[in-house]
Amino acid sequence: MIAVLFWSAVALILYAWVGYPLLLAALAGVLDRRVEKRRITPPVTFVITAYNEATRLRAKIENTLAQDYPAERLEVIVASDCSSDATDAIARTYGRVRLVRANERRGKDAAQKLALDVASGDILVFSDVATALSPGAVAGIVANFADPAVGCVSSVDRFVDRHGRISGEGAYVRYEMWLRRLETRVGGLVGLSGSFFAVRRDVCRLWAVDRQSDFSTALNSASLGLRAVLDTEIAGCYPDIDDERAESGRKVRTIVRGLAVLSRNVRMLNPVRYGLFAWQLASHKLCRWLVPMAMIAAAAANVLLLGRAAVYAVAAAAQLTFYAAAVFGACTGARRLRIPSFVLLSHAAILIAWWRFACGERITHWTPSSRLAALPTPESR
Repeated sequence: MIAVLFWSAVALILYAWVGYPLLLAALAGVLDRRVEKRRITPPVTFVITAYNEATRLRAKIENTLAQDYPAERLEVIVASDCSSDATDAIARTYGRVRLVRANERRGKDAAQKLALDVASGDILVFSDVATALSPGAVAGIVANFADPAVGCVSSVDRFVDRHGRISGEGAYVRYEMWLRRLETRVGGLVGLSGSFFAVRRDVCRLWAVDRQSDFSTALNSASLGLRAVLDTEIAGCYPDIDDERAESGRKVRTIVRGLAVLSRNVRMLNPVRYGLFAWQLASHKLCRWLVPMAMIAAAAANVLLLGRAAVYAVAAAAQLTFYAAAVFGACTGARRLRIPSFVLLSHAAILIAWWRFACGERITHWTPSSRLAALPTPESR
């Protein structure tokens, strides 16, 4: 039984990070569901959600108003989550910008719902204050809705350095964007980029004020028989995190919120009803969130299996080497050990999130991450 536990744990870890994308790549070669894009100009409402963003909001509004999209068909709304600084006053200085304000802090998703209630657009575009867009970003992301099967569209995440240049995005971000490209070709995304995404108004009817909107919107699209897709030509560019130590806390909060969304949508793991999407959801989200427990199980079982066969000694040595490198990299910041330290810290964040979720914690309020100063906008690829 201990050997079964060990190999089952190893199989889950390998499947979540290697097996699932390889299966997607194989399916993509057969299915390859391309999005039929073409230039269209439906009425669009662009929603900027803000909480105490006085230092960055003006640059974001200017970036939005500079979009290459017919001005008469682009409504801009700033949704203020009961900001206590000059955020609201700045929004009011722009004649083309409408301000909606929450009377009390209820969180990002609730603020977005306030904007939805007054929006006039057929397509809703959501973007964070810290995200810079190229002039053609809105027109480009809206072009995906020429395909009637598309319910929502995500941009590519792209980090930018303090000089406005596209920086090294990191192995994880590159991996995640590759995975999303494959998911788009096979069926659809199971989550969107919260920094910049677009959605049909019909999908927004299912909006929940207490659930992570970028994850929920992808699930809502699938529940209506529509696809969530990635547009690889459109990027949401945002600055690197100012304090990397605070990033761990952000990851924990994000996963707690993701677990809350998944727990409310367990029915969508049913492959009889949701087909390939159920498999994608289980593989991309649930299996990945179970990896930390599998890592602990594999390590514990490995200790008990030492002496039974040489393969277990090799496995134990490999695990010890990995964890030693990860801890050393996390403590010293050694660049060559950034990947193992990232893997260890990110899975530690998942464990913490599971614990907090199991203890009944549910997160709706958010404080925007501290990032580098405002940046020039790089062109989309």
